[in-house]
Amino acid sequence: MNKWAELCRVYLIEARWYNNGYFPSLSEYLNTAWISAAGPVLLFNAFFCTINPITQKDLGHLEQYPGIIHWPSLVLRLTDDLGTSSDEIKRGDVPKSIQCYIQDTGCSEEDARDYVKYLIDVTMKKMNKDILMDSPFKDFVGTAMNLARISQCIYQYGDGFGVPHLETKKNIFTLIVEPIPLQNGGGV
Repeated sequence: MNKWAELCRVYLIEARWYNNGYFPSLSEYLNTAWISAAGPVLLFNAFFCTINPITQKDLGHLEQYPGIIHWPSLVLRLTDDLGTSSDEIKRGDVPKSIQCYIQDTGCSEEDARDYVKYLIDVTMKKMNKDILMDSPFKDFVGTAMNLARISQCIYQYGDGFGVPHLETKKNIFTLIVEPIPLQNGGGV
C-alpha cells in the first residue's frame, strides 16, 4: 500500500508542476519520475508473487537493497521518455527528461536524446552490478531485470504501449505467438 501511496504522491507533484508551469531540473525530475513510471508498484507486486514465503528478513533486505527496485524503474522511465515525450508534450504533459536536460544545458533535442541514452546505459550497468552481484533475491532478479528489458523493447520504436508501432506489434507477436523452431534429431 505504501508504494501505491508513493505513486499517488509523485503524480500529485507532477500535476502541480504542470498546473503551475514549473519546469524541474533533470535531477529533480528523475527523483520523482522513476516512481511515476509505476515501476516500483509493478516490482513490489511482482516480488510478492515471486517470493514465497516472504519473511521479515526478506522485507528487511528489500529495504536495504533499493537498487533492485530503483534501477529497473529508472530504465523504464528513461526509455518511456525517449519513446513518448514528443507526443506527450504535444498533448500537454509535464516536461520529460529530454526537455529537462535541454532546459538545464541549452543543448539540442538530438543531444538531449543522446544524453538520455547514455543515462540508460549507465543505469543498466548499475543495475547489473547491484542486482546480479549484490542481490539476496535470486528468484526475483530475473523479474526485476526483465522490467528494464521489456521497457527497452516496448519503447524502442516510439510509444509501443499507448500507440504500438508495427515493429513493436511484430516483435510481441513473434515472441508470444510464433513458435520457436527446434532442430530435430540430435544436437545443436
